[in-house]
Amino acid sequence: MTIGYEGRLFQRAGGGDGTVARYRQAGDLVWADFAGGKVRRGTVTGTCAPDGTLRLGYVMVLATGEVISGRTVNIPERRADGRLLLREEWERFGEHAEIGVSYLEEVEPGPGSAVHHAGEHVDAPAMDASAADGSADATGAV
Repeated sequence: MTIGYEGRLFQRAGGGDGTVARYRQAGDLVWADFAGGKVRRGTVTGTCAPDGTLRLGYVMVLATGEVISGRTVNIPERRADGRLLLREEWERFGEHAEIGVSYLEEVEPGPGSAVHHAGEHVDAPAMDASAADGSADATGAV
């Protein structure tokens, strides 16, 4: 399945914490910025395989000032309505090292929403901002 990620918005499946990521793509290069919820700013960068699988590295700064980094492999599934669901297998590095699985769902910008008017990006869950204190679900990125 060939998938283009350019301009797609993702958040944690089930609504998330307000973090939304807008993905960009040039050839096999894919990147996104994200913010919202407990994430002050985050970014992912990586590659897209011919089957749509994403291999990404991520870094985010939480509201607490903590810097979290890691990597993730996102495996796409197409839903009946045509939107994508990404199964995100992530690994967090450093003092809060952890591994896990999260799900990111493609969302449409709503009328009057910041995402709708932001043009460049509002961003993400595509990532789940897992705080070191465990107060949020875990991940990596959107």
